[in-house]
Amino acid sequence: MVFAGSITNPHGVKGLENCHFLKDISDARLIRNTIISNLELACLPTTSDEERRRLLSFVICGGGPTGVEFAAELYDMLNEDLTKGFPRLLRCEIAVHVIQSRGHILNTYDEALSKYAEARFAHDSVGVLTNARVKEVQQDRILFSQKEENGNIVEKELPMGFCLWSTGVSQTEFCQRLAKKLEGQKNRHALETDSHLRLIGAPLGDVYAVGDCSTVQNNVSDHITSFLRSMAWEKGKDPEQMQIHYSDWRNVAKRVKARFPQATDHLKRLDKLFQQYDKDQSGTLDFSELHELLKQIDTKITSLPATAQRANQQGLYLARKFNKLAQAAPGLRLNQLDYGDIDAAIYKAFEYHHMGSLAYIGNAAIFDFNGLSFSGGLLAVYLWRSVYFAQSVSFRTRALLAMDWSKRALFGRGKSRCILILTDLNAELILRRLDELLDCDLPFLVRYRACARICVNFTTPYNTLDSNHHSLYITSRVSGEPPS
Repeated sequence: MVFAGSITNPHGVKGLENCHFLKDISDARLIRNTIISNLELACLPTTSDEERRRLLSFVICGGGPTGVEFAAELYDMLNEDLTKGFPRLLRCEIAVHVIQSRGHILNTYDEALSKYAEARFAHDSVGVLTNARVKEVQQDRILFSQKEENGNIVEKELPMGFCLWSTGVSQTEFCQRLAKKLEGQKNRHALETDSHLRLIGAPLGDVYAVGDCSTVQNNVSDHITSFLRSMAWEKGKDPEQMQIHYSDWRNVAKRVKARFPQATDHLKRLDKLFQQYDKDQSGTLDFSELHELLKQIDTKITSLPATAQRANQQGLYLARKFNKLAQAAPGLRLNQLDYGDIDAAIYKAFEYHHMGSLAYIGNAAIFDFNGLSFSGGLLAVYLWRSVYFAQSVSFRTRALLAMDWSKRALFGRGKSRCILILTDLNAELILRRLDELLDCDLPFLVRYRACARICVNFTTPYNTLDSNHHSLYITSRVSGEPPS
């Protein structure tokens, strides 16, 4: 089983070491500390006006669901909670920007929902820069090009104190190495599997891949064409001279639906499709006409989305399939059937059922359920929360989620971070010993006991720290023990 996930797609942009990402808990902690640190530095009387505006400029690169939801949550956090503990002047200078390469944010949603999200952001003073492509991310600014309404491309730059990079997913190094070792892996963004989630190029039924690291191969035309060729040769006919009647076309469509369930939506009106591609109105399809029809279906089948609901459905599918294979194993061994397409004989192909898409856009939410769209304020937010609550995996998770939401509603978001607290008389000794320790290669979390217990949290490498913008935070608790 290969479920290695994915990494953020760099798109060949320089300077991504100056960006933040959203992949694990350490990323979230670093984002939180950086935001609070920027606000604290902006409050210092020694900070110039230009530097303060830069520190309070927050940029999100990527207008997909992740980037839009982060921008909305960041705006809420800055305006509803953090500004209460900082001078009111900062509120007037805080700026949140979203850079999107397409014409609209949330371009995979219905166009009306995309426009609603843009209008909501405009109301909240969140800047949306569409048709813009980032060229380089420097330490204090972003260089990008933007296409104007008249078609001219203008080079621009945007000062920033914080940048989040959320522009899609790409293959991990492990998946790239694996794809190079297997024949038939032609997709540069994900490992290709067949409709039974078996890895293309690996021995049949030995390796499966699910989640963001994989994609289901759409080769309807190649599969059916090879099937018809073999069927024609068995009957002693030339495939190129083969004529397919409507009854034969129904059998072909039935095979396509069984082998490629994602093509079912494009095969609902078989009679119309038959008439559309029967160009000579002969009542039959020749081999070239059928091949063109199947090619058209290939182009309409889109790749499965890299979402949690897809990975969840694939996991459940493989669990049920493996149970079926285990139940059938004694009979297969008894009849010495250990070859051929056993998966197809035992269980059906994977079929993805899209449950809809939803996104939070700042005290409002939008929904897109298979063509049915809905957007609104607090009612939509509570509906959005209800969906997340229902999809939680256990009662413990649901309880923690409800407690977090209740705590936020009553007391607001937390505004603290890991800071330096030294109350021991031997604080100078502790810090001197800590400096000695930092000369060594230390893991992310280090504990040293000297008469206090010290926890060192590295958010950037020690050799990059400076006196103005440090990211090393220490907590100390007096233990009452003598120095060791």
